[in-house]
Formats: sequence, structure tokens, C-alpha cells
Amino acid sequence: MSSTEDPNLPSKMEKTGFKTIETVGRLVLFIIVRFWRFCSAAMLTLLLLYWLYGGVVIFLLLTAAVLGALYHYQDSFLYFPEQPLSSRVFVQNARVLGLPYENLYIRTQDGIRINALFIKQPPQLQAQAPTVLFFHGNAGNIGHRLLNAKALHAHCYCNVMLVEYRGYGKSEGSPSEYGFTLDAQAAMEHLLNRPDVDASQIIIFGRSLGGAVAIDLASQPLFVNRAFALIVENTFTNIPSMASELLSGLHRLPYFCFRNKFDSIAKINSTRAPTLFLSGLADQLIPPRMMKLLYQTSGSTLKRLVTFDGGSHNDTWQCLGYLEAICSFISEVQQAHITGVITSPVVNEVTPPNTPLHKAGMTQDI
Repeated sequence: MSSTEDPNLPSKMEKTGFKTIETVGRLVLFIIVRFWRFCSAAMLTLLLLYWLYGGVVIFLLLTAAVLGALYHYQDSFLYFPEQPLSSRVFVQNARVLGLPYENLYIRTQDGIRINALFIKQPPQLQAQAPTVLFFHGNAGNIGHRLLNAKALHAHCYCNVMLVEYRGYGKSEGSPSEYGFTLDAQAAMEHLLNRPDVDASQIIIFGRSLGGAVAIDLASQPLFVNRAFALIVENTFTNIPSMASELLSGLHRLPYFCFRNKFDSIAKINSTRAPTLFLSGLADQLIPPRMMKLLYQTSGSTLKRLVTFDGGSHNDTWQCLGYLEAICSFISEVQQAHITGVITSPVVNEVTPPNTPLHKAGMTQDI
């Protein structure tokens, strides 16, 4: 009995059925992406339709719209580049404080131009002094950190480079976790390639959200052996944990639901630079226990945790003994290098890699 099966059937299915499935899949994906982008309008429309007609399909679409809104609006709960209100139009000049400085614009790997302020020691000291690469919190601009930078400049005899993230102050672009990674990388590369900076004494510093940026930079394979030291102040373990602290129950959400993760607790074990943890015990925004957990998890062989009883989230740097703790740690690291206890940072020039690395009222930095 002869077979009636068409020998060309597999190729026909490949050309018709499978192709149709692929086309429909692409169309559905396109619609989902569009739907999520315009989820606010969709949510209002679907809410009205559900109220008038009900129905399982409309309910599921409404649920997807709500989730899409929550996902895409997370940035507005984390980044505050316009608080205070003038932060995007006015950045305080370092000249007001009598500081010698350079105003810089640095091009990132993805073509964004970010603003930075390089506050330098006198010419006879600049090339031998440590340089602090300063990453600030989630609100304001670098001008709001000038008094802090002046204190580091005057008491610790450091050059200080303040970095303004994309979407902040005079910098181009919009804030994002991936973008901040590229901003930090571009700033570090700038310092490593400056002839008037000692590339073996670059200190990566981050406060609050900036602490997560600093930890990320110090843990990247390209820079893990290039930092003289890492200093983090009043920072968190990761965004999902912080979200749970601020709103009980969010820890039950799957990890992928968080648009921004800043997973410092997963990265800190990969850091190798000597690390100083500065923790204000009166911090009512970020629990001090997060700083302690980061300290315990750190992969550095030389690490210190210094606490300040009266230090709140934003003003720990004004506490008695704060600057002394930083100066003492810098001296300890320098001595450790001299005695060979720890290896010195790699100082050869670095070039950019070919592919990218992987509310109303007063707002507190996080």
C-alpha cells in the first residue's frame, strides 16, 4: 500500500505554519512592548471597560497594565535629579568656596556627555596626592556636595573628582542603573589616563545610592585591581531589600519585577580594594545593619567598619571623627602597600573596552 503522505510536507509547514507562528509571535511581542510603554493610558481605559463590562480578559489586561506601570515608574521613586527644584539649571561653582578646580565634560561609552568637577591640590602636591572619585546620592547635583569635597580636600589632602550622573545637573541623558555603570567607568578611565594624577592612588567613594555605584565600579573585572581604596557611606545591600524596608511585603515580588537592582551585596564579595565602611547609626532611611552586612560580605583583605552614633543618613560626614577616620584609613592603606601586606594597584593606562559593561518636599539620598 503506497503512502499518501506528501514528501514536501515538512518544508511546507516550515514555510507556512512555523513562519506564521514566528510572525504572530513578533506581533504579539511588539504589542506587549507598546502596551507597557503606554500603560498609563491603557490602565485608565481598561479600568473603565472593566467597571462597565467586567470580563476575565479585560481583568488580565488591566493587571498587566498595572504591573507595567509599576515597573516603568520605578525610576521616579529612585532618581530625584530635580530636587531641589533648581538642580537641573543651577550647579554651584567651586570658585565660591575658593577651591582650585577644572570643570569637565566626559563622553561615556554610549555617547552621553556627563559633567564632572575636578578639585585639585596645589601643583606641587597634585600629582602625588590621592584622588577621591566621588559618587553622590540620588538627589541634587555635584554642587550640593562642594562643602563635603572641600573638607576632604583640606583635611585629607586629596584631589576630589565629583561626578554628575546622566540626567543630573549639567549632564546629558536620563538616569538608569546601566547608565550609571557607564558614567562611573568613563570617570575612572579619565582619571587613570590623566598625567597629573597618581593612578596608583585613586579612591572610589560613594554615599547612599553612590555607594552602590562605587561598589559596582570596584567589582568590575576591568577595575578590580586598579583602585587604591573603596569608601562607602550609608549605602544599602540592594534595591529589593530597600523596597521591602520602605513598604512591607515587596520582598515577596520576584527579583525580575525590580527595574533597578543595584545589587551591592552580590558584588561586594568580588571587590579587592581596601574598603572603609562609614555608617551613621542614626540613619532612619537605610538600616545600619545593611552596612554591617556589606562589611561582613566584602571580599577585601583589608577592611574597616567605622560607626557614628549621631550620624543620620545625610549628615554623617559632619560627625566628629569622620574626616579623621578617612585620613587614618588612607594612611593605613599607604603603609600596607609600603610593607607589602597588600599589592599595589595596576597603573598602566586603560582604554575603553570594545563592548559595554555588563516627592514633594525634601528628598533624602538613597
